[in-house]
Amino acid sequence: MTAEIGHFALILAFMVAIVQASVPLLGAARGNAAWIALAPRTAIVQALLVLVAFAALMWGYIISDFSIENVAVNSHTAKPLIYKISGTWGNHEGSLLLWALMLTGFGAAVALTTGALPDDFRARVLAVQAMIGVGFIAFILFTSNPFARLDPAPIQGNGLNPLLQDPGLAIHPPFLYLGYVGFSVAFSFAAAALIEGHVTPAWARWVRPWALAAWGALSIGIGLGSWWAYYELGWGGFWFWDPVENASVMPWIAGTALIHSIISVEKRDTLKRWTILLAVLAFSLSLLGTFIVRSGVLVSVHAFATDPTRGVFILAFLAVAVGGALTLYAWRAPRLLPGSLFAPISREGGLVLNNLIMCTVLATVFVGTLYPLFLDALGGEKISVGPPYFNAIVGKLAIVLAFFMSVGPELSWKRAKLNLVWRAMSVSAVVTLLFLIGLLLWKPETPVMGAVGMAAGVWLLTAVKRDGIFKLLGPKRELAGIFTRLRRLSPGYWGMQTAHGGVAVILFAISAAGAFEIEVLDVMKPGDSRTLGKYEFVFDGIRARAGENYTAIEGGFRVSKDGELVAPLYPQTRTYTSPTMTTTEAAIHPLIFADLFAVVGEPVAEGWTVRLYVKPFISWLWVGIIALAIGAVISMSDRRLRLGLPARRTVAPAKPVGALQPEPAE
Repeated sequence: MTAEIGHFALILAFMVAIVQASVPLLGAARGNAAWIALAPRTAIVQALLVLVAFAALMWGYIISDFSIENVAVNSHTAKPLIYKISGTWGNHEGSLLLWALMLTGFGAAVALTTGALPDDFRARVLAVQAMIGVGFIAFILFTSNPFARLDPAPIQGNGLNPLLQDPGLAIHPPFLYLGYVGFSVAFSFAAAALIEGHVTPAWARWVRPWALAAWGALSIGIGLGSWWAYYELGWGGFWFWDPVENASVMPWIAGTALIHSIISVEKRDTLKRWTILLAVLAFSLSLLGTFIVRSGVLVSVHAFATDPTRGVFILAFLAVAVGGALTLYAWRAPRLLPGSLFAPISREGGLVLNNLIMCTVLATVFVGTLYPLFLDALGGEKISVGPPYFNAIVGKLAIVLAFFMSVGPELSWKRAKLNLVWRAMSVSAVVTLLFLIGLLLWKPETPVMGAVGMAAGVWLLTAVKRDGIFKLLGPKRELAGIFTRLRRLSPGYWGMQTAHGGVAVILFAISAAGAFEIEVLDVMKPGDSRTLGKYEFVFDGIRARAGENYTAIEGGFRVSKDGELVAPLYPQTRTYTSPTMTTTEAAIHPLIFADLFAVVGEPVAEGWTVRLYVKPFISWLWVGIIALAIGAVISMSDRRLRLGLPARRTVAPAKPVGALQPEPAE
């Protein structure tokens, strides 16, 4: 009965979404207040109905109701509870239902938190959001029903893919979907602005918190996926330029550009058309990622194996959603005139240049990801575009971007003087030069690109911290009044500081890990040792282990430095029975400046195959990713962004929402 309740709730949600997508939109066009008032109410009802459907499916997993086909195919009674729960979204149908839940949840959040918006504008935003919901719920109902029954029901289920039975991957998809779906709100705000024909600084303050929330969640989701690949797959890497990995990073890049463009709209009433286009692009790339994962056009450890019919449905929905948005943009964008002009050397010019570099990176990833698919679809030869292509282009562009990221905040709005910028950047230049000299004296064999990448990270981090310190010290560079100046600096500024610092740490960590990583792939028998840099790995042998739903062969290593034990490592090769699969569980001991990494493989006549690594600074990568998310949260706490309202003032009465003006820069 639970499955039928969930299915019926989903059908009702579909019907409510149709009403929400049409009636409020007509009401806004005709000025009908009653129809407009339906928008927030239907958004909340739709979210509650999808929540009922999702809870019904999750309950089926928790109690192992194998009469539900989705549960029978993806669960097992011996599976730990956490993986029964995560199994709800660890498959095609369940993940789509989670997507729909988040989509309607965002719609309900907009309805509940945007009471200060003009009613007709809010109705248009919620109507566009509902149009997306109509498409996704229709996809679930007509091609991917998660509540289909099996008769007779099997006694036991097939079990979840063992690669997905991991705490990191249990929470990785929800954060990814929060990011993907979060950009739908920016998309809906952009479409509503195009319908009305104007974009204001108040609009920028309305949409920026949603863009920040989506970007921060997507940053965490990508980071969790990278972390999972690092410790679970046993290949010793954290990013492999897999097409599905690229599908998540493309909307992240577009979202990064969007957040920076919104600042120009908010502060200077410029870059309106570009900002709207980026809002459309960010969500369009999220939909493209959905198509890549679920269409069956590629084989990947991340992809869902689905039939082509589903791919055709998604492709049609993608064409309607993106094509419709771009058509609306082409029709209405000429009306979005800039409110002020700016010189090329200015804060606005710096934002434009940074956006152009990010979009070049985006185009590089887009072409490298889709070109092999297009070539295959046209009957050409099968090719693959691998890390050498992406690293050669994206790595160099990231270094260039780091330079301009440090310069941009030093530029004044409207017009800037380069001599003042150089004076501000001289500290970073000196510190970076000293770092390079020290690095080459310590490690003269350091690869050129590795040294340049680390130097770029040092340059950016120094520039970010110098700017923060100088703002706290004031123009006279004194400690007196530092707490007053601290209170005057907005959370938005500190969020930018934290996120830019995170980018610097990520760039440094990736460059250092690539330059100084030590790897040994060898055969070892008990008692053998291998030396990797300053560390000695001693192999103690193999023993059997048993888990809740697997058996394992566990290797033992003792790692020492200068004769003193640093850490024991116990990598495993696990064999699952439901379904039958063998996985590699790496053993990792993180240190401040390096990770010790060991993998045990197959037995051979001489012993056991092993893979050993010393990975310098790799833990800093995860610290940098966390800093990105923290920066987004700090920026969202800025009161100026709450519902697009400016800070409360006592010297003058509040102005109507439509008359909001941008606040002066810090």
